[in-house]
Amino acid sequence: MKNTQARIGDADWIGLTDVDIVASVGTGDAGAFAELMRRYNRRLYRTARAVTGDNGEAEDIVQEAWTRAYAHIADFRNESAISTWLVRIVLNEALGRKRRARPTVELDETNEHQMSSVIMLPSCRVDPESSMSRTQVRHLLERAIDTLPPDFRAVFVLRTVEEMSGAEVAQQLGIPEATVKTRLHRARALLRQELEKSVMVALSDVFPFDGARCNELSNRVMARIGLLRDKS
Repeated sequence: MKNTQARIGDADWIGLTDVDIVASVGTGDAGAFAELMRRYNRRLYRTARAVTGDNGEAEDIVQEAWTRAYAHIADFRNESAISTWLVRIVLNEALGRKRRARPTVELDETNEHQMSSVIMLPSCRVDPESSMSRTQVRHLLERAIDTLPPDFRAVFVLRTVEEMSGAEVAQQLGIPEATVKTRLHRARALLRQELEKSVMVALSDVFPFDGARCNELSNRVMARIGLLRDKS
């Protein structure tokens, strides 16, 4: 493909379908490819991260996947969604690296002793306080996801975080849809257990009343006691 200067401004692509964007990429429009990356970077990163459990490696995988996608865009036949095609490229790269690093590890293997759980990220109002709470919960969620074995982590992220259908996840991972349902069911059961543990640990810290607030109340009480003593 010939290199062309990427267009500046997202407005050029508003309202265009993925099919339109891919067609433009096929003509060598670098701006269209940049738009395609904007649309699917997060999904591809989450997919790679689900397999690898590592931020840096996930970024490398996504970068490699995009490079391959650009080089082979002519091979895309619109027989499926472009997102499906891109996710497959990412999974092939991620799983290929995993096999090369640890030949005995396959996505379909299940080690229930390694299983943990995750908590769902609640919706929050957009204000500084709720934004901070959302960030804290997100960090907790990411750490919990990282404890899952690769097979459960991949199913959970694709099915729950990326909201793919069970059939789509099964197709992408090359496993029966029944297996997807089983792993998702187990993950949700573990979620309830982990959430209960997290809540019980946090109960000792709810409604904090210390520091300045505690001192101010104590001072007010002592002042009232002083007034009562003066009247007696």
